Amino acid sequence: MTTKEEPTVEQSLGVLSEALGKAAADLCAVRAAVDLARVDMSSHNGSHTRAIVRDAERAVMHLRETEESLKDVLKDLSDTA
Repeated sequence: MTTKEEPTVEQSLGVLSEALGKAAADLCAVRAAVDLARVDMSSHNGSHTRAIVRDAERAVMHLRETEESLKDVLKDLSDTA
């Protein structure tokens, strides 16, 4: 019988730290692309696919959930300090 070994707190925080570093770089790149697209769209007044709206709303929802989860991590860390 094999037992699933749980990650340690240090391992979990290490994985989170690495993910945050990658996400920070990705978020900066996406923000620059979104801002550029907004300027381009406003100057052309063209029609754009509704998929953009759907995907943007979904991304905002996920970012809000992520923000709440990160707040929980920070609270847990401050409670142990």
